Amino acid sequence: MRLIQSSMVEQSSIPMTREDEVSPIILVVEDVHETRDGIETLLTADRYRVAVARDEADAIERAQRAKPDLILVGLAGSPREVISRALSIRQHAEVGEGVPVVVFCIEGIDEGDEVAIGKNVHLTHPDNFNQLRSLIARLLNRNAIPVTVEIMTSGSK
Repeated sequence: MRLIQSSMVEQSSIPMTREDEVSPIILVVEDVHETRDGIETLLTADRYRVAVARDEADAIERAQRAKPDLILVGLAGSPREVISRALSIRQHAEVGEGVPVVVFCIEGIDEGDEVAIGKNVHLTHPDNFNQLRSLIARLLNRNAIPVTVEIMTSGSK
């Protein structure tokens, strides 16, 4: 008799992909050019496909074309304003509430903290890129990969 058991094995915060798996698309909405380019470079190095936008209107257009798996928003404004704009992007792009939205906040949240506020929206003030990449991987369920374990019992070939 042969029993095959599937389980999940936790990995590091670096996203894992199999050869036959298509990398998720992350839409980065950031109004500071240098920050936008830096995030794009780091996410691309982590094997994500990245679309970038500089403002809300640009983000809606790009999201409609790219159909992102996650939207990362770092626009200027109060947390309330940025959350409202992030939700507007998701709604007008018609990508659905299943697509997580991560909002960078400087005000109203301590450095290193992360807060889920409902409707698959998360506020974060990461103190480094590894913290952000861990959050993204967790939201995209990429911090675990399936592993198949074969258990052989006596008398099996």
